[in-house]
Amino acid sequence: MDAPSDAIVGVTAAESPFDLQLLFEEHYARIARVIARVIRDRARAEELAVEVFLKISKHPLAQGEQAGGWLYRTAVRIALDELRRQARRSRYERLAGWMGAASPIPTPEDVRAVREDQAQVRAVLSAISKRQAALLILRSEGLSYDEIASTLELNPGSVGTLLGRAQQAFRKEYVRRYGTS
Repeated sequence: MDAPSDAIVGVTAAESPFDLQLLFEEHYARIARVIARVIRDRARAEELAVEVFLKISKHPLAQGEQAGGWLYRTAVRIALDELRRQARRSRYERLAGWMGAASPIPTPEDVRAVREDQAQVRAVLSAISKRQAALLILRSEGLSYDEIASTLELNPGSVGTLLGRAQQAFRKEYVRRYGTS
């Protein structure tokens, strides 16, 4: 590990085999992509991905063989927290009347419909349990059952059942909020 990386982690290479730079190079793009799929803001997702790596640099217990799983689990949690923060802010802005003052630039109907659907999905994800939302997000990102089990510290044999339950919870909340459409 080079000297700048050592300063970030706070240990020397002789004290720990943990290589933050290597871990960053291996996982940064995918971590940022996972976060971006949840919050739909690539620039903010990149900022949050850096926060994930800063967190692992401060948690020596997460720096072992399970660092990859820890990174994805933390990324999903940070993304869901950001999603909830955005929902709160949006609610407060609507209450204050700030949203009505500025009219958005009109977009084609199909783009509007897609954005509305995405907003509904994000709202439902923020309403179901964190574990269920994390399962759905990781699976939609293309992670295998084994990768999901490792990331969320689950028994690999129970991932399918838990995903099914998460999908049912998502459907139930979606129908409760938006009807059967």
